[in-house]
Amino acid sequence: MRLLPALILALYFCSCDPAPSADDGPPPGRNHLAGQQSPYLLQHAENPVDWYPWGEAATQRAVNENRLMVVSIGYAACHWCHVMEHESFEDSTVARVMNDHYVSIKVDREERPDIDAVYMSACQLATGKGCGWPLNAIALPDGRPVWAGTYFPREQWLKILEHFAGVMRDEPAKLEEYAAQLADELNRVNTYVPGGAAADELPDGVGERMVQGLLAAADPERGGLGGAPKFPSPGLYEFLLAAGHYDGGAPGAAELVGRTLDAMAAGGIYDHLGGGFARYSVDADWTVPHFEKMLYDNAQLVRLYANAYRATGRADYAAVVRQTLDFVERDLSAPAGGFYASLDADTGGEEGATYVWTADEIRRALPDPATAERFLANYAVVRAPSDEGEVSVLRLAEGGTFAAADLAGAREQLFSLRQRRPQPTRDDKQITAWNGLMISGYVAAYFALGEATYRERARRAAEFIRRELTAPDGRLFRNHRRGTNTVNAFLDDYALLAQAYVDLYQATFDESWLAEARKLVDYADAHFFAVESGLYNYTSDEDPPLASDSRPLADGALPSGNSALARVLYQLGTLTADDALVERARSMAGRVVGGITAETARSYAGWGLLYLELSHPTYEVAIVGERAGAFRDELAADYRPGALYLGGADEGGLALLEGKAVPGATLVYVCLERVCRFPVESVRAATQELAR
Repeated sequence: MRLLPALILALYFCSCDPAPSADDGPPPGRNHLAGQQSPYLLQHAENPVDWYPWGEAATQRAVNENRLMVVSIGYAACHWCHVMEHESFEDSTVARVMNDHYVSIKVDREERPDIDAVYMSACQLATGKGCGWPLNAIALPDGRPVWAGTYFPREQWLKILEHFAGVMRDEPAKLEEYAAQLADELNRVNTYVPGGAAADELPDGVGERMVQGLLAAADPERGGLGGAPKFPSPGLYEFLLAAGHYDGGAPGAAELVGRTLDAMAAGGIYDHLGGGFARYSVDADWTVPHFEKMLYDNAQLVRLYANAYRATGRADYAAVVRQTLDFVERDLSAPAGGFYASLDADTGGEEGATYVWTADEIRRALPDPATAERFLANYAVVRAPSDEGEVSVLRLAEGGTFAAADLAGAREQLFSLRQRRPQPTRDDKQITAWNGLMISGYVAAYFALGEATYRERARRAAEFIRRELTAPDGRLFRNHRRGTNTVNAFLDDYALLAQAYVDLYQATFDESWLAEARKLVDYADAHFFAVESGLYNYTSDEDPPLASDSRPLADGALPSGNSALARVLYQLGTLTADDALVERARSMAGRVVGGITAETARSYAGWGLLYLELSHPTYEVAIVGERAGAFRDELAADYRPGALYLGGADEGGLALLEGKAVPGATLVYVCLERVCRFPVESVRAATQELAR
């Protein structure tokens, strides 16, 4: 077995959760996960493995008994997490080895991304490549990892367990020696900033370099980057869409966006009957999905397709937005206003069982033979290999019509039949950061399609977060489930929710949302900001610290907390005429963007968007008068990444609106750095001003 070559950290012994009660042992037939809030942890509560949740009880037992720890990390919708549970964690032989030699800890990575990030770094350094979930680490009693990997079949997992148990018994100093040698590498990884220093002027050419890097990595025929697997990566295409808009367009950017969006919407990764996108495709053609459906993917894809519709006017992009929001409303919406986390990849232990079809099943379901054949000509039923054999996946056929109107009835029939099948389980926790992304998605859909129900849905979700997950001092909780909040929020929760509030202000002209965004920024400044780096830590100073601070810079499936918050600072500062916020955003960008290369561009799309905003004019579009909302809606229906909207029926409380109301008139002022042109009285005239 290969041990971890280059990593160490001193994890804290307690968690961000409330202090655990005295450990009186689990109820009969259940382990220490009984009573947890996380659906993922509850999935393992009846395993014969004596799982503990992350916290003091587990780490103290490991220290007292000098046992190694197994830290196993996953999430409720994860297919391979379920596979490993069934093969290993439900097996009595495996459980006996784990219970005899280890203290075993289960972590929901969606609740505790901070812990996940630590052991994911260990896995990446141990293997020299990317890692996924389930993530399984062997750690010393104080939490320092000595090895980490992902999914293992039962026999291989048993060998790993027995190997490390033997090393701990016979050569414990070797494990301590490895751990002691790894601190420098961890500190380097966690404190690394990719070049540059704060500067008043940003370096030239960063946007062009990023575009060229992404174009070089693109699949020229099928869209996306590289081969298989293919991830939607909506942040990349938001950046390319914006880059294609500025300065007459970056050559090739718009084409790559269009090719990718077309291919995803046509592929099996998109649910042609129920709407919404799966997590990724296992092949290069976007055909065979990994069937889990995540809120954060669909939120960002709604925004991307809405913005693409604003830029192109293509009706199929609008259809993707509407159908995906139908899915979100039907399957991921909570009665109180928030949004649930995900739908499982599996149904009854089989991945994708709810969604797959054969041609004969479709013919039987559609009694009119002509309709069935027309459907099968438009939607190919592809028998395609997957990780576990073959599945029959529904995707758009070559030359088919997306959301073909004459097949609407057939789609409804098949969907109704599909709804009578067993359904995947839902992870019903509500995560603040992901809810922020979904609020922003609904706002983008409102601007693109003009449907007031979308704006109202965004407002209702924001009210829920403000009411249920926000403390009076601005502190947030990470997650909410069935009336309970269990974890303090992290940087991305503050950043993405603050962005949602800024977006919602522009859709409503209700200044209370700007005030809420400012509260979040102030709290982040007080508890997350690291003065020496000019960036923000991932965890608050009110939570137990890691030995090496984590300051996230690179994007993952979500934008990095630092790039997201820097964009909030820029937009909020522009709207509220706060130069200090704008300058801090510029300073943060100056510390990062100079180190972005063509090869690393795919990891820094959030910073790329901020760079475009900072290096091109951002127009403050101030609209005052009785028709302010209607004027705004007409202007915002077009794609203008370089415009921020503010206003209302009266002047309100924003400095830029002062003195701009004229009785009986609705006026539009196009301003740049608070210097405004002469007002105009029509959307057409304002459009001309914005085009100058």
